[in-house]
Amino acid sequence: MTVLSRFHPAVREWFESRLGEPSAPQREGWPLIGEGRSVVIAAPTGSGKTLAGFLSALDELFRQGPTLPDETQVVYVSPLRALSNDVQENLQGPLAQIREKDPSLPEIRVLVRTGDTPAGERTAMTKRPPHILVTTPESLYLLLTSQGGRAMLATTKTVIIDEIHALVRDKRGSHLALSLERLEAL
Repeated sequence: MTVLSRFHPAVREWFESRLGEPSAPQREGWPLIGEGRSVVIAAPTGSGKTLAGFLSALDELFRQGPTLPDETQVVYVSPLRALSNDVQENLQGPLAQIREKDPSLPEIRVLVRTGDTPAGERTAMTKRPPHILVTTPESLYLLLTSQGGRAMLATTKTVIIDEIHALVRDKRGSHLALSLERLEAL
């Protein structure tokens, strides 16, 4: 039995056809993530760290099938606005490709919420939340201070923090740690 056997067949088939074999961070991270444990993956750039977190989260969303509720279940935190936008764009391709393999899978919405997000989009997001919210530490904090933001975030099951090394060494890291405690309390 391979580490990929835990994934939905469409997710597994997509991974194998596009990427081949899992990298070491993926092979070692997925079993722990699957157990619901907190995992820190430290590995070189391009080793599949981000996908190690995201593939498990996508699999969980897809497995809910047609009953996937309109709620935020995954929060991705990036230290940079530009990286947040890149992540949203980079998820759209795999999401569409996986759904091509099994059209019965639900459509997963990914939205970005940063300081650049227009007010109208922010309001719409609280009325029809994304399944995956891509944000910055500062925007996460602001969401946690509003009633609509807290309601949207209350259904979060998974948090992925990318480039954590860029945050931990200063007050942004302390601020993020407090926001994560507030999120967990929801």
